[in-house]
Amino acid sequence: MKYTEYIEKIEKKLKRHFDIERDYGYKDLQIDLYAKYHIRNEKYMATKKIPIYAFENHEYCFIKYLDLLTEEKLKKFIEILKLSVGDFVHPHSEHMSSVITGVLVTDQEEDKKISNIVRKFKFHKSFAFGLKGWVDIRLILVHLGNGDIITNKKGKEVSEVYKL
Repeated sequence: MKYTEYIEKIEKKLKRHFDIERDYGYKDLQIDLYAKYHIRNEKYMATKKIPIYAFENHEYCFIKYLDLLTEEKLKKFIEILKLSVGDFVHPHSEHMSSVITGVLVTDQEEDKKISNIVRKFKFHKSFAFGLKGWVDIRLILVHLGNGDIITNKKGKEVSEVYKL
């Protein structure tokens, strides 16, 4: 499958729930597809003027194609995902969780060293001991040639979405 077909397929899957931007510039990286999702849940007593509680969940997805994926490029992408936590996640009393999903797509054959970096990557951060929510980073690597998908532990939750 070609990358243009793949990105259109993913965009169709995400556009029902996500706001999508193509060719999004973030830091010094050009993201092919940026998607964001926000949901707020509230419980009221009698009227909307008397809320009992409210909580928010957010997801941000960055999809980038690299014809040649090196260890250095992967580490740079991971650092940008970590930096995005400070720019996109704004903890407050009603913030429950945020998830940042980084997806790298390549035509290149699987490299064991790169695959191990992806599988072992872990990022979780709580705010105010979890009272102001938390953030996790999912990391997903898609090989277009053979259809393999490699994810970190958190990425397995959504790996079906990114399958060919």
